[in-house]
Amino acid sequence: MSTARRIGDVILKVDHISLSFGGVKALTDISFDVREHEIRAIIGPNGAGKSSMLNVINGVYTPQQGSITFRGRERRDMDTYEAAAHGIARTFQNIALFSGMSVLDNIMTGRNLKIKSNFLEQAIWFGRARREEIENRRVVEEIIDFLQLQHVRKTPVARLPYGIKKRVELARALAAEPSMLLLDEPMAGMNVEEKQDMCRFVLDTNDQFGTTIVLIEHDMGVVMDISDRVVVLDYGKKIGDGTPEQVRSDPEVIKAYLGAH
Repeated sequence: MSTARRIGDVILKVDHISLSFGGVKALTDISFDVREHEIRAIIGPNGAGKSSMLNVINGVYTPQQGSITFRGRERRDMDTYEAAAHGIARTFQNIALFSGMSVLDNIMTGRNLKIKSNFLEQAIWFGRARREEIENRRVVEEIIDFLQLQHVRKTPVARLPYGIKKRVELARALAAEPSMLLLDEPMAGMNVEEKQDMCRFVLDTNDQFGTTIVLIEHDMGVVMDISDRVVVLDYGKKIGDGTPEQVRSDPEVIKAYLGAH
């Protein structure tokens, strides 16, 4: 795969992360890393702790133990605003769009962190506010073209089919121009054609923008086709880590996950 030729150094290290809710252990002593420009998949059965791991990375949850190192800076936890400001964007398992707003306006909300002008400047649409608006519109229109959303750009999100809504959510995340993109089951609930489209857009995002992608996905065909490396969780513990080929042939992974399909 072409991405293998340009994968860089480690930019994210997850070290001995443990997370509990009351007496329930969601994650136990999890460690792995992510390299720049790679597509890194996290797989495992339902309840394995995959979404919890993403929530730790982008600051939704604070782990009881362990640390996260992002671009050389080690921390116990990552504040959600800080994560976004440092270039980590996120999509969610359940679609989290503004249903009454148009596709264009939803994607524009992804530019919020890029706005430096104050309320007064925005109210009179002068100087810096005007320049920002023009630049934000330019970026959003490029993303609309990239994800082939031109035909629905003014359509309220509530009127869109499920697969297009998931694409709009990806567009909003890309509008923040992230260096790392966390995708929580971006293909869940899609038919075969929609999955093929989303796979292509994920690969193109990685290839054309150089975006590092951390991906949760249940479809093993998708994982094996597009991932550079895969980490496997089961009941909150790491049971496998390596290339798709290594993971696919790991007896413990086969027993816990692959063998169930």
